[in-house]
Amino acid sequence: MSDRGRGTKSELGVGEVARRSGVAVSTLHFYESKGLIRSWRSAGNQRRYARDVLRRIGIIRVAQRAGVPLTKIRESLDTLPDGRTPDREDWARLSACWRDDLDRRIGELVGLRDRLEGCIGCGCLSMKCCPLYNADDKAGEQGVGACYLEPR
Repeated sequence: MSDRGRGTKSELGVGEVARRSGVAVSTLHFYESKGLIRSWRSAGNQRRYARDVLRRIGIIRVAQRAGVPLTKIRESLDTLPDGRTPDREDWARLSACWRDDLDRRIGELVGLRDRLEGCIGCGCLSMKCCPLYNADDKAGEQGVGACYLEPR
């Protein structure tokens, strides 16, 4: 963490960050434990944050809502310079990195939804004897579990 802002009005306490970002203090501590945000301790041993943490928390929240795993969010945030508020160009670059993975997951979910509807539509609810999805119990050769509902 850069020394920019330490001891000045540009630093924020944990309560202020929680209030302005709309996340609980415990969430801030969790984000720190995962390396998503950083703080330092004041002379009075109070947790302090640079103002750019608010934008970083905004990025984390949007990425989480889109289903981006925390490890990918951390990897992306690690590419941002310390001490500078992420800007529009940073966001465009980060979101472009997540797009392919999101598209892949959307495709998997659409496929799952479509196969699930077909299974329920036949009425048997048995993957063992369903003539549409598991004729001659071919799925048994692939192992246990719902092999048609989860890609392997």
